[in-house]
Amino acid sequence: MDPTTPQQACFEAGIKFGSLYHQFAGTPISPASADSLAAAMEEAIENQPFCEDVTVSVRTEALEAAIAEAGADYTELTGRLIEVEMVIEYEGVTVETSMAMDDGYPLMQVDAVQE
Repeated sequence: MDPTTPQQACFEAGIKFGSLYHQFAGTPISPASADSLAAAMEEAIENQPFCEDVTVSVRTEALEAAIAEAGADYTELTGRLIEVEMVIEYEGVTVETSMAMDDGYPLMQVDAVQE
C-alpha cells in the first residue's frame, strides 16, 4: 500500500526535524550567540524541499541554567534549550509541527494536518 499524501507530508516533517536536531545538537551556544544560532537553524532547514516555515526559539532560562551548571561561558545545544515550530507544504497538504520538552525529553509532534 502506498502512503497517502498526508502521510507523506508528515514523513517530510519528520525528515526536517531529524535534520534540524542532529545537525545542530552539540553546537556551542551562549546568550550572545543564541539568536544568531536560532536564525541559522531556521534558514538551514528552510532550504529543504517542502519546508515553508521554521521558527526556533531558545529557552533563555534553560540556557542560563545550563551555563551556570557547567561553570563556563557557554554550553552545548540540546533539545531542552530550544522550542521549534515548523510548517511543511506537500502536494496540497499543510502539516504543522512542533518540538517542546515533555517530561524532560524533547518531543517532536504533529500538531495539525490540513488538506
